[in-house]
Amino acid sequence: MGYLYKTFRRKPFRLLSFLLGIIFALVLGCQTSARVAKSTEILWDTYGIPHIYGKDVQSAFQAFGWAQMQSHGNLLLRLYGQARGRAAEYWGEKYLESDRWVLTTGIPERASSWYNSQSPTFRNYLDAFAAGINAYAKEHKEKLDDEVEAVLPVKAEDVLAHLHRVLHFTFVVNPEEVAGVAKEESKAGSNGWAIAPKRSESGKAMLLANPHLLWSDLFLWYEAQVTAPGIDAYGATLVGIPVLAIAFNDNLGWTHTVNTFDGWDAYKLELVENGYRFDGKVRPFQTTNLSVKVRQKDGTISTQPLVVKRSIHGPVVTEKDGQAIALRVVGLDRPGVLEQWWDMARSQNLKQFETALQRLQLPMFTVMYADRDGHIMHLFNGQVPVRSQGDFQYWQGVIPGDTSKTLWTKIHPYQDLPRVVDPESGWLQNANDPPWTTTFPTAIKPDNYPPYIAPPGPTNFRAQRSVRMLFEDDKISFDELVEYKHSTRMELADRLLDDLIPAARQSGSELARRSADVLQAWDRQANADSKGAVLFAAWAEEMNLDKTFSKPWSEDSPRTTPDGLADPKSAVATLEAVATKVEKTYGALDVAWGDVFRITVSNKDLPANGGNGGLGIFRVVNFTPKAEGRFQAVAGDSFVAAIEFSQPVKAMALIGYGNSTQPGSPHVSDQLQLFARKQLRSVWRERSDILAHLEERKVL
Repeated sequence: MGYLYKTFRRKPFRLLSFLLGIIFALVLGCQTSARVAKSTEILWDTYGIPHIYGKDVQSAFQAFGWAQMQSHGNLLLRLYGQARGRAAEYWGEKYLESDRWVLTTGIPERASSWYNSQSPTFRNYLDAFAAGINAYAKEHKEKLDDEVEAVLPVKAEDVLAHLHRVLHFTFVVNPEEVAGVAKEESKAGSNGWAIAPKRSESGKAMLLANPHLLWSDLFLWYEAQVTAPGIDAYGATLVGIPVLAIAFNDNLGWTHTVNTFDGWDAYKLELVENGYRFDGKVRPFQTTNLSVKVRQKDGTISTQPLVVKRSIHGPVVTEKDGQAIALRVVGLDRPGVLEQWWDMARSQNLKQFETALQRLQLPMFTVMYADRDGHIMHLFNGQVPVRSQGDFQYWQGVIPGDTSKTLWTKIHPYQDLPRVVDPESGWLQNANDPPWTTTFPTAIKPDNYPPYIAPPGPTNFRAQRSVRMLFEDDKISFDELVEYKHSTRMELADRLLDDLIPAARQSGSELARRSADVLQAWDRQANADSKGAVLFAAWAEEMNLDKTFSKPWSEDSPRTTPDGLADPKSAVATLEAVATKVEKTYGALDVAWGDVFRITVSNKDLPANGGNGGLGIFRVVNFTPKAEGRFQAVAGDSFVAAIEFSQPVKAMALIGYGNSTQPGSPHVSDQLQLFARKQLRSVWRERSDILAHLEERKVL
């Protein structure tokens, strides 16, 4: 204050200017507040991204419900119908197994309990979100399919049921795993980076968000900006979820990756009379008689009985030959994940952010974080059961359910979870690898944690590719961050081609030599014009990678192993067999990747780039067979965001399949060309930028 007094005394005109500036700012602020207070509006930009300005938080939630309906109304209502366990009643027998799963696991009943457990304030927010859905449906009934209107009106309990089905009974555990009574590698994936100022060319922290999910159903991402008193956050969430799940604001941001987390167990029960054996005694099942309604083709409704048995472990999901399997899942008593995500988005610094995280309401997912102050963090987040015995592998199998020694009842507190803040390296990454390889030198050591918390290794080739790009670049610019995100280089090829090519040339086979020439000329990438990628990927698919390498994975060399061919002669024989098929199918060994692998959404059909992460490709796109040896993209890179915490924040993003699924929307696949060109688009967060790219304004 003394400095200001002396300055203004010597130069009084500065005082006048200073005071006028304050008055102008106050007047402008009052005008802005008055404008915001008058109404709530949605500004839709030219990519169909809703920018919500709420006069209060409750109005913002209502507007978000409206916006999701405008973009994904048919899908959203269908998902909510499934979460009720009534989809077969609405739409027929193909949803019967889905309804049985939802009702057996108790999703609708628990959603009602969760609703009553919300704080009064947040319960009002959920009611407002549902009200926005219903208001849109009432005003725009003609834009919705007739068959989904049976779900209306939507209640807040439906929102929570959908969340519960997505998080706990799709991501934590899904019915396909349980049906096979085995824990499969998750089909969902993701990359996440956090780069500290010391490794950033601008001297500002950066964040990369990059989930890979199916391009359909409950896995679709929805991009939005939510602004209301106390919040201005930009990011994405899965359709039907009322808060942003991956987001950033002016001061911080986070992303999630699917972590190597085990939050469920299948318990084998020995059936005795009308119960099961437990600790030497026979315990009765808790039995509930339910029914499932099924719409027939002629429109009539039939009813099928559903008897749900529950043991001390959880519901019985299979029963056969005197044995039953009961399912135990974490987090069923933790209903606060939506409010936690909301408070994460409202946080302004690391302390506030971690205060929200410490509630441990989110059942799984790594958290990768960066902020304006230059902090970066990796948290192996999850509701990890406190288990009395065994390592990670032990808990992947079916667990004896006749003893309390195997029955977990508690989860590890926040301070027990693998976590690192501001590592020496200046960077963090996760590509669905265990937390031990998040950075080098190693910052999180497995010996400091229970052996069941995460597998010891080996890491996957995509994660090794991720580490290589970060490890080899001392200063990463924002443009390089975007470029690295789109890398299609195959780490697997870098490990094996230096052995495979000479072995093929020495084999004496003309076909093997031609194959070697193609692989030698190949750029080792899966770009649309890459020639050799199809041949190599087809060869890799036929190889048993567990037995392919001469040097196995080693904890001492986790970034560069496994490596080398163990049996070059057998590898060349496989190459010849694959080459015969490739040449016959495509007419050439050096067919371009994009001629075989396509991205098709709506009426657009474009050459693809990217591929299976198992090949060590960072830019993940997963394909399903199409006609005549061609493949169509069905999953992979979905919401992508690159963020630099400069002033102002610099951000680019993309949802390749577009931000809408409603018939007739111009935003179905309108970002696909950018996706095919390996480009992101600018994020418009400032009102002036949004108005400059305004497509529609909706005042609520």
